[in-house]
Amino acid sequence: MEPQRAPLRVAEVFGLSPIGTRLREALLAFRGDGHTPPTRFDHTSLRIFRPRMALPLWVGRAAHGRLVPIYNLFNRAERPRPEEGWSVRVTNARDFLGTQLTYDSHNGTDFAIPVGTVVVAAAAGVVRRVSSEFNRGGLKVFIDHGGGLVTSSNHLARALVRVGDRVARGQPIALSGYSGLDGLTTFPFGAPHVHFNTWLDGEYVDPFAVEGETSLWRNRNRPVPAGDRDGEVPPSDWDFDAVERAIEAVYAPELRAELRAISDPDERAMAVLFQQNYYPTRFRERPRLYAVTHAREGRLDLPFRSEDFDGIWFPHGV
Repeated sequence: MEPQRAPLRVAEVFGLSPIGTRLREALLAFRGDGHTPPTRFDHTSLRIFRPRMALPLWVGRAAHGRLVPIYNLFNRAERPRPEEGWSVRVTNARDFLGTQLTYDSHNGTDFAIPVGTVVVAAAAGVVRRVSSEFNRGGLKVFIDHGGGLVTSSNHLARALVRVGDRVARGQPIALSGYSGLDGLTTFPFGAPHVHFNTWLDGEYVDPFAVEGETSLWRNRNRPVPAGDRDGEVPPSDWDFDAVERAIEAVYAPELRAELRAISDPDERAMAVLFQQNYYPTRFRERPRLYAVTHAREGRLDLPFRSEDFDGIWFPHGV
């Protein structure tokens, strides 16, 4: 049985509105500005094109039945320095399995799914940010799960939650698309997917684990949809003094004012964390935003419904 999907407008799928803003963000990706280096790509970037996987998804067919294909994994090799810019090249790339199902700057896990698939919360939490940046992953929903753990789902078509909402594990939060510059420039040979980020204590981390490491998935390295709807959320443990120091370290006065205008302290902390991780070169320094250090724990489930999928599928057959 195919996953249940919702009908979407083309503008939602690719995140094209408002068009003037999207054009400016696209130019930022290609040309950069005083505090944002341009995106880098070359012939190795063509590896992102996988028509055998992509074309069935674009016409609404699940590529591997009730298993979600992994399109790209987290790059565990040393990623380019922020001042070098975002790189979709494959020059120093290695995933947790020791293969190259990733690229230089890739900092998340890509789940390839048909457009319009329901995306759910991987664990209970509070929605702290919903934003769309055409040059950085399109429409995104950020959930603070407490205990230093934050997840975000990127390339969405439509958010089903608002900032401040408390969500239970497995609760629908969005409909998938392929919003952002990535989707528009690779259509139809790039697979529509959800780029899923996990941050622990403000740093990008791989939810999958190598030998001797704790997986962030509750089902070790084979995540499955949630079988329960628990709603407990531990404290976030923000260091709000560090948040203010980070705002002071922002180069552009306009961005400093924008961040300071956010009245809710948790939402302000999330906005600063977003800027630090998506636009690190906008800061003179990057203070750590958490008051304590949190260990890796198995807390996350596959961010899709059990009625749609059973688990994941690795292209390299592991």
